[in-house]
Amino acid sequence: MPKVAMYNTEGKQVGEMNLKEEIFGVNINMPLLHQAVEVYLSNQRQGTQSARTRSEVRGGGRKPWRQKGTGRARVGTIRSPLWPGGGVVFAPKPRDYSKKMPKKMRRQAMLSALSSKAANNEIIVLDAFSMEQPKTKFIVKVLDNLKVDRKALIVLKGKDEAVEKSARNIPGVKTIPVNNLNVFDILKYDSFIITKDAVEAIEEVYAQ
Repeated sequence: MPKVAMYNTEGKQVGEMNLKEEIFGVNINMPLLHQAVEVYLSNQRQGTQSARTRSEVRGGGRKPWRQKGTGRARVGTIRSPLWPGGGVVFAPKPRDYSKKMPKKMRRQAMLSALSSKAANNEIIVLDAFSMEQPKTKFIVKVLDNLKVDRKALIVLKGKDEAVEKSARNIPGVKTIPVNNLNVFDILKYDSFIITKDAVEAIEEVYAQ
């Protein structure tokens, strides 16, 4: 059973926490992680890009010059893709990039991501993490106390605007509630900082 140290915001160890083997100690499925990240990134695409083809550009209805005898290349319209102001060849059009992933595969990908963090000793558990009002200096101090100098993901049990507003000004730091946790963010950030109650929430959901 994986075991991690539990710290307070001052960086002092206040105990240890046992992580459930079936959640933080499963075999890491790399192809499944790759697929989960690919699905996530595809679903983030808006797919609203659009450009006009030669038939959609205004003008160009009249043939610029006669077909033969001018010594110039034959042209049928001034809206040809070869001309400035002309249409676009194979112009991109709005489309749906979204992909789906079976529920069991999503679940296993999440367990693999969490287990990879545990295997690499990148999980930092906090006994509690709350603020009365936003203050970026406090978050910076907490990260210094925890000796976190790389990209960090702070996972909370629920939405906390004070913590989110304080952390969003720090480059490489992101705050996310546990119900919005995803494979991409887990793998993207080097340090996985999570509160004790958020760990318990994850174990309650994925232990079923």
